[in-house]
Amino acid sequence: MPNVKIYIDETRLAACRAAIEDALPRLRDLLCERLAVEASACQIAVLPVLGLPDQPQVNAELLILPRSGRTPERIRAVAGTMRQVLEQASGLDVAVRVGMLDPETYLALK
Repeated sequence: MPNVKIYIDETRLAACRAAIEDALPRLRDLLCERLAVEASACQIAVLPVLGLPDQPQVNAELLILPRSGRTPERIRAVAGTMRQVLEQASGLDVAVRVGMLDPETYLALK
């Protein structure tokens, strides 16, 4: 259940909006393939934010549940590919952060 929030500096969003929108299906396919989930399990959102000029203008947060096979190396590789996809689409500096959710306390109602 990958939950992705992509925060883009609001002053930069208009210039890259179409390319980011076009990249979202590719990003979902990447997550489905590399994390072994169905597309219906993914939640991806793009949010405009106000940020400081000296930090990455795009910040992606990926939250996932732990699962066998989701090794630190695999997660790092997924994050790296996410970063490449978002950098190519936006033309901006991108940071990707990954957090593991607690399966005992996580709840999703759809």
